[in-house]
Amino acid sequence: MAKGKKIRTKGKIKFSEYFKEISDGEKVAVVKELGVASAFPKRMIGKSGIVSGSRGNYKIIKMLDGKMAKTFIIHPIHLKKLK
Repeated sequence: MAKGKKIRTKGKIKFSEYFKEISDGEKVAVVKELGVASAFPKRMIGKSGIVSGSRGNYKIIKMLDGKMAKTFIIHPIHLKKLK
């Protein structure tokens, strides 16, 4: 089977997903929402990090890229909370 969304749900985004609340210190995974444009590297998809702050509606995520710690600014629609 192919990865990703089915063609009928590709452009459809729930308002609750778009405006979800993610607080600082939470652990999140990067999951690309195909219906919204993204500007982060493909190698970050599927990796996890910690929310360290926010800039407007976007969240600042600290994660490891190999052995180097980096920060990325990502919209919450591309983030999924981890337990």
